[in-house]
Amino acid sequence: MLKFLSTTLGRLRLIAFIEGISYLVLLFIAMPLKYFFEQPQAVRSVGMVHGLLFVAYVLYVFLTKIEYRWGAAKTGLLLLISMIPFGNFYADKRWLAPENR
Repeated sequence: MLKFLSTTLGRLRLIAFIEGISYLVLLFIAMPLKYFFEQPQAVRSVGMVHGLLFVAYVLYVFLTKIEYRWGAAKTGLLLLISMIPFGNFYADKRWLAPENR
């Protein structure tokens, strides 16, 4: 776990994972609670946490872009794919994992 915190890329991967989990919780747990069981509090709580994590993800994408000199295409792909459910997990496997850099 500490290896993730030692580099900018590692922190990006960790934030991407947590943000991806929060997105799935928002879509598949909080949203059904709101619309099927009339409990909007779940969306407010999870939505706020997810929003903060998404902002942190975007900031870390740009920090990592600068440090690793990524092109605009890779940066844009990482930002775009994060809006797709399970996208962050695919991006980690495809572009962020150490064996794929």
